[in-house]
Amino acid sequence: MDLRIFTEPQQGATYDTLLTVAKATEDLGFDAFFRSDHYLKMGSGDGLPGPTDAWITLAGLARETKRIRLGTLMTAGTFRLPGVLAIQVAQIDQMSGGRVELGLGAGWFEEEHKAYGIPFPKEKFGRLEEQLAIVTGLWATRVGETFDFKGEHYTLSDSPALPKPAQDKIPVLIGGHGATRTPRLAGQYADEFNMPFASVEDSERQFGRVRAAAEAAGRKGDDLVYSNALVVCVGKDEQEIARRAAAIGREVDELRLNGLAGSPDEVVEKIGRYQEIGSQRIYLQVLDLADLDHLELISSQVQSQLS
Repeated sequence: MDLRIFTEPQQGATYDTLLTVAKATEDLGFDAFFRSDHYLKMGSGDGLPGPTDAWITLAGLARETKRIRLGTLMTAGTFRLPGVLAIQVAQIDQMSGGRVELGLGAGWFEEEHKAYGIPFPKEKFGRLEEQLAIVTGLWATRVGETFDFKGEHYTLSDSPALPKPAQDKIPVLIGGHGATRTPRLAGQYADEFNMPFASVEDSERQFGRVRAAAEAAGRKGDDLVYSNALVVCVGKDEQEIARRAAAIGREVDELRLNGLAGSPDEVVEKIGRYQEIGSQRIYLQVLDLADLDHLELISSQVQSQLS
């Protein structure tokens, strides 16, 4: 079971804060550092000092880390043209020595689009499907050949399909709760399917849909990695658990129900329940980025038991 650190910088974080957390992620033996791709805070808080761009952040971290994987949960398809995104991600993959992964979704948070003048099209899923075809198609095109695409939303003509990533294939992540279209896209394009903030039962049901979709697309169900994203709140005792829950504005009982919360042994037990239904990787949503002791506790008393 891989444990990855997943951050939400739109809630308020500088690049230096993210660098500190990424270096702690690497030093403490976690598998990867991922971040959201948002430009506006959600819920309470002031969001200061303001948003950081996901792929600019990852470009910096590519040069300042050595081992951990780097990626997004999820890049918003509304933010970037697919050809430009393919260039950006391939370049950062080169900068990192082949450690980048692309999580790509349709985009959903209308308010951030209004706040920064980003078009928010009514039909987003069809655009996402074309984006996946374009990004993966550009990367797969052999050097010296060209890539063409004509769709309803995007057209590419005689693209040199450069630059190429350092990896032979950058892993593509698709995730979500949708019962039909999401599994179909994952079955066709994804290297990993991520089920965000869901129960064991709902995750098992969705994993089954994705496996069936992969087989319908001529693949094996086991060709994909299956993962979950869950908020994390671990403490050595009830007082520490309560303090960490309060710091992120959540209730302990709610976190125990909907996330990975409690003592290290409690969290290990719950991770085991996800592992039993096929989850191979957990993205730990860490909301208090100043609490590095939290990461150390998870590393020493949760991750150590899993490995």
